[in-house]
Amino acid sequence: MNQFLGTAIEAAREAGAIILSGHARPKEIIYKGDVDLVTETDRKSEGAIVARLRRDFPQHAIVAEEGTGKDSSTSSFIWYVDPLDGTTNFAHGYPCFAVSIGLFRDGKPLVGVVFNPVTNELFYASQGDGAYLNQKPIHVSSVNTLAASLVSTGFPVHKRADNLNIHYYWEFTLRSHGVRRDGAASMDLCSVACGRFEAFWEFGLKSWDTAAGMLIVTEAGGKVSDIAGAPYQPGGPSVLVTNGLVHDEVKQVAAEIAARPAKF
Repeated sequence: MNQFLGTAIEAAREAGAIILSGHARPKEIIYKGDVDLVTETDRKSEGAIVARLRRDFPQHAIVAEEGTGKDSSTSSFIWYVDPLDGTTNFAHGYPCFAVSIGLFRDGKPLVGVVFNPVTNELFYASQGDGAYLNQKPIHVSSVNTLAASLVSTGFPVHKRADNLNIHYYWEFTLRSHGVRRDGAASMDLCSVACGRFEAFWEFGLKSWDTAAGMLIVTEAGGKVSDIAGAPYQPGGPSVLVTNGLVHDEVKQVAAEIAARPAKF
């Protein structure tokens, strides 16, 4: 196991212990704006991760959701940290949330770790070495039609009335086995990687939402692009993640939806 991956796994497990402890206690919720919330556990988790990364790799840049990292244009290494992906779930006691830590070098993914402390599921990958769940290799599913696929998506907390994803949700619900919306993008990507879902799409995700999971998916044999099929970078306006076999079909359906007049 390389040093980058080892540190990421250690940091994820340390943060996971903090989250699991917070999960058992009443939540202290703070709002970032009108609807976007953060808990004290988010901040404690991020503090632990950032401290570990700074200790082991002091020259690396860190982009973290709650802003305690350091961004540096002089470093070719950038860590993307979501200390508690699925904060709303966590605040309501719904056990679908995770720590997500991804490392990029010169815009290319090197390491990805996603850890759900409730289920004790540790997903991880390093470039060229495959993807794993709790030390066992994982691979995307072999389903090759959208009609036989279980897919997932998500919706933003801001300006929901302006978000066109409801049209995609409706169409993909009719054309697939069903659409799930669990509220933690990093876990959605990992579910594609291990064959639980065949596809995931979403709009407006942040870099820390997808940086770890996208490597885990590709190392598991899947495919990542934007919704139109163009190359995707963390923080891009849309993302499409599939097992590769249904990618073109999902992309075509998305193109048909995008070509329709928007109606609410």
